[in-house]
Amino acid sequence: MAVVLPNAMLTVYVLAHPWARDANGVPVPPPSDQKPAPRGTWPGSVLEQPDGTWTVRLDPRAWPVKDGDTISDTAGRTWTLTSTRQHAVPGCPDVDYIQAAATLNPPEVP
Repeated sequence: MAVVLPNAMLTVYVLAHPWARDANGVPVPPPSDQKPAPRGTWPGSVLEQPDGTWTVRLDPRAWPVKDGDTISDTAGRTWTLTSTRQHAVPGCPDVDYIQAAATLNPPEVP
């Protein structure tokens, strides 16, 4: 088993779930200019992969997070989560974490 140590302080921004649906039943995310309130800032890990995607490890206190939610670090970078999964080890909560895949968002222009 490999251990991934925290390399960033990550703030989690969680959208309202489930999303509203259009007339065809397709989920419609809220407008992109409406950023939700931060849920919290916790130690986590963000690692870029060779294919340009990012793997993320979040503190379990951030759960629940879903695809489309965002995280940011203290350097001002933001990522949009593309998949999430909660890992819990029965009887050993100290090693619980949230595994996610994400895409790095382009920097915002003032």
